[in-house]
Amino acid sequence: MESHAPSERNSAPTVPDRRRPGKNTLPAQRTLLTWLFTGRLVLATGVLLWAGLVWTDRPQESFIVSISVVFALVFTGYGAGTVFFLKRKTGNAFFLIQAMVDLGLVTTVVHFTGQPQSAFPALYALVVVAYALLLPPVPVALTAVLASLLYLGDTLWNHGSGLDTASWAQIVVYNLVFAMVAVLGYRLREAGMEQATLATELQRVRLEADDILRNIRSGVLTVDGVGRLAFINPTAERLLDLDGEDLIGRPVLDQLKTRSSELWAAAVSGIRNGRKISRGEGMVVQRGGRMFPIGLSTTTFRQEAQEAPSVTAIFTDISDLKEVQELHMRAERLEAVAELSASLAHEIRNPLASIRSSVEQLARSKHADEDERFLAGLIVRESDRLSRLLSEFLDFARVRATHFALLDLHSVVVAVVRLIRAHPDCRPDAAITVEGGHTVLEGDEDLLHRVIANLVLNAVQAARGPIKITVAVTEVQASDIPHGTNLEHAVRLQVKDNGPGIPEEVRERLFQPFVSGRSGGSGLGLAIVQRAVEAHRGLVLVDSGAGTGTTFTIFLPAKMVAEDAA
Repeated sequence: MESHAPSERNSAPTVPDRRRPGKNTLPAQRTLLTWLFTGRLVLATGVLLWAGLVWTDRPQESFIVSISVVFALVFTGYGAGTVFFLKRKTGNAFFLIQAMVDLGLVTTVVHFTGQPQSAFPALYALVVVAYALLLPPVPVALTAVLASLLYLGDTLWNHGSGLDTASWAQIVVYNLVFAMVAVLGYRLREAGMEQATLATELQRVRLEADDILRNIRSGVLTVDGVGRLAFINPTAERLLDLDGEDLIGRPVLDQLKTRSSELWAAAVSGIRNGRKISRGEGMVVQRGGRMFPIGLSTTTFRQEAQEAPSVTAIFTDISDLKEVQELHMRAERLEAVAELSASLAHEIRNPLASIRSSVEQLARSKHADEDERFLAGLIVRESDRLSRLLSEFLDFARVRATHFALLDLHSVVVAVVRLIRAHPDCRPDAAITVEGGHTVLEGDEDLLHRVIANLVLNAVQAARGPIKITVAVTEVQASDIPHGTNLEHAVRLQVKDNGPGIPEEVRERLFQPFVSGRSGGSGLGLAIVQRAVEAHRGLVLVDSGAGTGTTFTIFLPAKMVAEDAA
């Protein structure tokens, strides 16, 4: 699934989880530094104004405060410039220096506002907790210890050893507070980081799931317990010929029923009975009348506050799979026919040769009259025709890939086209185009030469007007290979013509022996093509329509494994 702006339509169907983490509630590092720098400026400005307005009669204290404020402002400018303008990476040393500056400024404020009655020692805790959100454990502990030492040292400086019990208790309490806020701040930082990581990971998983659902070759749709469309991916929209944008959140069962009664029944059964389907089949009828088979499975899940479960259906166009299954069955039938043909051809050929020889001898007899000689000639001619047919039978039965080697299929095609141009049936104005380039595969060159020659010559002989034939050779991706095959790295050979097309009554039996789409054909050429392609563990498909011509598409493995070559 792809990275898109989040929307109800594009979100993967999931069960709501109340524990799902939301946006990270801790401030970002730059935001926290902005607050610290702003707070430091406010505090420094306040102290400077206080010194100028209140301590007019205390020049020494005013000078010390002014120096502290200037020092703090310089480090604030340095820190802000580093983070916001130069945009350099900041490490623990940078944060630790900034913490020392803040603690020094707070100590100045606490010292000159009347220890221990000052209300500002609480600022130590704020500094500690702020940097606990920025620093790892050891620097945080150093910050807390430094805050405690500064507070203790300032208190002893002001009051010496004459502190009473209440003052010591206050010091102990403040030190405990500093330690506690350091620990709590660090744990809050760790929790925030874990929460941010979890939220990022969840977002990544959701985007990946969304990318997968949007790009898989299967249709996915979810219908809630009241029959409303909760989710539909682009493949499902295309297969069902629906506009998911308009149907999201609206009742969709009626539309499903018109497109696929089996898909509708599976959805209704899941909503009413919670029934799941692991492997089912159905038919889809699109608005244009196109029909194709689908394989489908469903699962159910119940969301909170839903009486009936929601149903998610996953379905795929299995037209290619059905066609591949039919091709395998056809190949098995052809294999059986080939074995029978070989046996019959051998059984018939010898008696036929004897009959022909005997008739020739009778015709040469001086007692034979004209009628007998005519009949004898007829028998000889028909015997020769049967002999040629038996030879084709044997050719059909003997189709085997015997010598596999690396070859350039494009070069084989060019050689075949050059040969076909010299054939008596090929008119001089025939336009035969070869597309593609150097395409290497492992195969039997003689057998592939025969396949291409059969297809191109058939196209030439079937033409009724100007001949236009295109032979294309390309390497294909796995996504372009029909479902249900074992091909991974394949080469595609296409022979396309502008002929009258193959009659529908012939199309279903096209690769069977003695089935021909033109008069005068033996009906074995395409059967040989089928067996030759099957010998290469390949696949041959045909697409033909009246007035649109015929396209034969052959998929061949680029490399044969040892067991296939055997």
